[in-house]
Amino acid sequence: MTTDLHSTAPLTRQAVQATLHCLTGCAIGEVLGMVLATWWGWANGPSIALSIVLAFGFGYSLTLVPLVRAGLGWRRATRLALAADTLSIVTMEVMDNAAVLVVPGAMAAGLTDALFWASLAASLVVAFVVTVPVNRWLIARGRGHAVVHAHH
Repeated sequence: MTTDLHSTAPLTRQAVQATLHCLTGCAIGEVLGMVLATWWGWANGPSIALSIVLAFGFGYSLTLVPLVRAGLGWRRATRLALAADTLSIVTMEVMDNAAVLVVPGAMAAGLTDALFWASLAASLVVAFVVTVPVNRWLIARGRGHAVVHAHH
């Protein structure tokens, strides 16, 4: 039994690191999108759309920029970033937005309301927990962040 845990620990550690990487980009985009949309008084639909677009943009850029710095061309780096991050970001965004939507009053909360920040933080935790197994599954099959590790 102990052998099984030790043999899966490196894979799980990689999945956690990949998910934290993805979470960083998604959180930057998600928080920025929600803050801007709330500040501008946007409705729920446009607010979520802006957050998703920014989450994907920041999520991909955190993979893309280091690949370009490592000497890959923009086209190759973009293809690798898309291959490495898409399923992870999609999973994270679905869970993140679903979690915020189910919290009563979260979408109507203002920037100075504790509910706004608490629901946003809780949604990112939910997204992280759900996305770790997705990244673990991808990495175990040589996909996801396993695709870009050779280039770092």
